[in-house]
Amino acid sequence: MDKAKKDAQLNKKSFPKGRCAWTVKVGERGQIVIPKQARQIFDIKPGDTLIVLGDENRGIAIPLKEQFGKLMATIFDKAG
Repeated sequence: MDKAKKDAQLNKKSFPKGRCAWTVKVGERGQIVIPKQARQIFDIKPGDTLIVLGDENRGIAIPLKEQFGKLMATIFDKAG
């Protein structure tokens, strides 16, 4: 079974509707390829800018630049 099918099965079995996860490998130059299904779901196109957020305890998140403002508003609303 190829990787895309395994990821699709993982998403169907393990996550509630609207939640997804994929596996990616980091290349020698530190690059990752965003899976096709993720690009389709989140409408990610060539040339789009993504932001890499990191937390040493919680991990990495990669939202679209356009969604970052909404994400920050949500974080600050919950913190306040």
